[in-house]
Amino acid sequence: MDLNTFIRLALAEDLGSGDHTSLACVPATAQSRAKLLVKDTGIIAGIEIAQAIYNHYDPKLQLELRLRDGQTVQPGDIAFFLAGSSQNILAVERLSLNIMQMMSGIATATSQVVKALEGTKCRVLDTRKTTPLNRFLQKEAVKIGGGTNHRIGLYDMVMIKDNHVDYAGGIAAAISATKSYLAAKQLDLQIEIETRNLQELDEVLRIGGVHRIMLDNYSFEDLRTAVARIDGQYETEASGGISVANARAYADCGVDFISIGALTHTVKNFDLSLKAC
Repeated sequence: MDLNTFIRLALAEDLGSGDHTSLACVPATAQSRAKLLVKDTGIIAGIEIAQAIYNHYDPKLQLELRLRDGQTVQPGDIAFFLAGSSQNILAVERLSLNIMQMMSGIATATSQVVKALEGTKCRVLDTRKTTPLNRFLQKEAVKIGGGTNHRIGLYDMVMIKDNHVDYAGGIAAAISATKSYLAAKQLDLQIEIETRNLQELDEVLRIGGVHRIMLDNYSFEDLRTAVARIDGQYETEASGGISVANARAYADCGVDFISIGALTHTVKNFDLSLKAC
């Protein structure tokens, strides 16, 4: 989604007919200063988005940055100071905080996995398990945390998953139909196919014509066997039940990527607070 469109819709959702609390009790002429206080440990993210929100709502709001997206922070750090209309600071406070808390939580979780993978060739991917209309923010947070974005949506990569295989009538039928479709539509898209066991893997290797093979819910033993059989012919991605606690064990099996849906769908929000000063 376009950032300006997102900001416009988000403000409309939150403000409605107006921030009546601030309009009622804060003088229209009041000018104030606030600070964005960090109350957690991890990676800060969403500062640039917050800046865009302030500029969109009130270009006269003055932002004094003390931190940048991607920096390591700890309780007591100040991300920025904000000065200007008291009413306008209050109007955008929660929207900017919600986004920064979500993005910082994702960036922090991603950075923990990235650290666990240090010394291996493996990279961590996000998934499409995102909040509708927030996907671009969540995926940007993964990048800020050092991760790698998987496909953005259904349109920029072909991913043949288990249900596709079952509905298509098998692996061979799914791959053949996909290649015919891409040729007919003149689309240059990479093809990834999910396999559920070594037997399905062998069928994919026999047919070929893909770019990446997903190894879903494999045991470590089967994962090492699969990587050996693929032998560098295709990119490999392990998925299913992967977390920061076991990410290194999966990476040590030799896969190119691990994908973790929890990076975007079950991350704890980062603790941040906008305080008057």
